[in-house]
Amino acid sequence: SRGVVTPIPRQVQSDYRIYVPVQVKPFSESSQTNERTQIFNPTLRGVGPGLEGLISHTEQNSRLNNNGPETAEQQVAEEHLDAIQDDKEVLQLSFPNHNPNNLNTERPALYPLPWVPTPYDHFYFSRPIAADNSAWAYPDYRYGGVFFPGIVHSGVDLQAKMRTPILAAASGRVTWAGYGASTGTYNKDDPYGLAVIIRHDFGWQGKNLYTLYAHLDQVDVSKGQYIETGTRIGLSGRTGKSTGPHLHFEVLLIDNGRYYTFNPELWLVPPQGWGVLVGRVMYTGGSLLEGQLVTVRSLETNETYRGHTYHRGLINSDPYYQENLVISDLPAGLYEIRIDHLGRRYLLTVEIHPGMVTYFTFLGRGGFGLELPPAPGEDFVPNFIP
Repeated sequence: SRGVVTPIPRQVQSDYRIYVPVQVKPFSESSQTNERTQIFNPTLRGVGPGLEGLISHTEQNSRLNNNGPETAEQQVAEEHLDAIQDDKEVLQLSFPNHNPNNLNTERPALYPLPWVPTPYDHFYFSRPIAADNSAWAYPDYRYGGVFFPGIVHSGVDLQAKMRTPILAAASGRVTWAGYGASTGTYNKDDPYGLAVIIRHDFGWQGKNLYTLYAHLDQVDVSKGQYIETGTRIGLSGRTGKSTGPHLHFEVLLIDNGRYYTFNPELWLVPPQGWGVLVGRVMYTGGSLLEGQLVTVRSLETNETYRGHTYHRGLINSDPYYQENLVISDLPAGLYEIRIDHLGRRYLLTVEIHPGMVTYFTFLGRGGFGLELPPAPGEDFVPNFIP
């Protein structure tokens, strides 16, 4: 419906079955060498914080990048709105304030790994920062945001004071440790700074999973080393292209020698009693809104959270959710979602469920929707690497 809507959704109940990732068969030494050659010796299409030269567009990413207004009328309206919305001006060129002071350090214990409450969720990774330290994603610098002009953020920045211990999010083998992660050759000026990349023991959808940890001040592991979940791999810092101490964290899949990044907030296991908000935010005609501010307010505590929809670039939405917005670490309860679009304010009340994804859509003048994407079916089996 048009205008303001405030229904409370009925979420699909899950039976909380846990689908365990199947362990990947180890590569031979020769296959590891070939893999490294394919991955770490590309021709970069520009320097940025996300292995830009290594990530190729997928079919779903092509759909994601159809972000522009669909009519001349919408284009004029958008340009007019840009002039009165401070949010868009701030988003394009603002630098995140990586300020380690006054960080909220209260976080409940995590759900057990792997946490897969539905067949299409994949919370496989533990937090790379311990619970007695802050580990929140900077709200203005999530996956798909813009920091350096022309470069779309391919991970999340997690709050961390200088030299905070950084932990392996899952077991696996270190494939890179040091400067030069974006090219695979030593480079003190690499935008990642000191970084670690881990190839994990398990895959997803027939592809190998990797995690990347960047801007470290110290690296405590070496290339080729096997490590367990929770092993200290280094200390947080501000090396590389960084404005302050924090951890840049990425989740990557490899397919035919190329990396594809996905939103880490859909892969990091939530704290117990907390959930994740996922949205697909579109123009009235169905193309995705780029850089749209979305504000979420707890109706119980009045605490406010915010995020922006993905920008156009070498990023990917989840194959099931096809989202362009994720806000994780929301304590369970009722929330009000607010979107200001083309001079009109839209509101929606949703319930965040413990350990679950709450999903919504927004369709411009059509307002909000609560229908989940089509379910994979009762006979769905995760397509892990055998």
